[in-house]
Amino acid sequence: MRVKTLAVALFGAAFFVTGASRAQQDFSKVDIKITDLGHDTFMLEGSGGNITVAAGRDGVIMVDGQFAPLHDRIKAAVFAVTGLPVRYLVNTHFHSDHIGGNGAFAGDGTTIVSQANVAVRLGGGAIDRQSGAKVPALAKEMIPKLTYADSMNLSVKGLTARLGHPAKAHTDGDTYVHFKVANVIATGDIVTLGRYPLVDFLNGGSIQGMIAAVDGYLKLANDNTRIVPGHGPLATKATLAEYRAMLATARDRVAKLIAEGKSEQEAVAARPIADIDAKLRVSEPLSANFVRSIYSSLKPKA
Repeated sequence: MRVKTLAVALFGAAFFVTGASRAQQDFSKVDIKITDLGHDTFMLEGSGGNITVAAGRDGVIMVDGQFAPLHDRIKAAVFAVTGLPVRYLVNTHFHSDHIGGNGAFAGDGTTIVSQANVAVRLGGGAIDRQSGAKVPALAKEMIPKLTYADSMNLSVKGLTARLGHPAKAHTDGDTYVHFKVANVIATGDIVTLGRYPLVDFLNGGSIQGMIAAVDGYLKLANDNTRIVPGHGPLATKATLAEYRAMLATARDRVAKLIAEGKSEQEAVAARPIADIDAKLRVSEPLSANFVRSIYSSLKPKA
């Protein structure tokens, strides 16, 4: 497995993340790290969610596109390793660090693809996680034009990708992509390694759905499968099994507190996953956020 880093000139310094936080980030020094997964399939890391690239004979299927200012670098990196244009860009969900490149790639002639709920969320149906307010619709070129309900195949010459929809997992519009010949699975943010995942319960996510989704990935995988998580390093089936165990442990501990009649505040104060915090080296505020999201997922507020 080969890894290299590609730096390409980038113009445009910042992208304002969708949502009330309006977080600003400088992308001017971001390099694209490329990991060769074999069978003309690659993992790209830059800023934002991991990208998976698979090349056929006449074009590329790409999974996630990070942020808009990184378009030129990502496009150059894809061409450097494939020599081909991006025919399809699959959004694994609607969060801005995965869909920011939609508009620019659509301008290149790329077809943007997602589960149907992503188009709904980007069209004005998303709820901001901080304010609880509706997020305004994005420009039409940012919204996927090709959508599906439960599953679909995407094909370019010599390559087929299987898209599947885990229901009510990280969000209500998640997609995983299985490149069967390459034995590669792109999971989106249902799997994030080295930190706690987000259970976006305000936008249809649930901890139960996330665990069920990981169970599905484990059934698809074998000991040689390369698993590209939404964030974090390339994973194996064994890594995924450990991650699944962590999710289940966190869920069970929070569920026990709910069964004991604890409020959300009391559940957070109990620090039910302190041992996992230490293992992952996660701060107390981030741990508290994860506990809150599990609590709200298991016991929705009226």
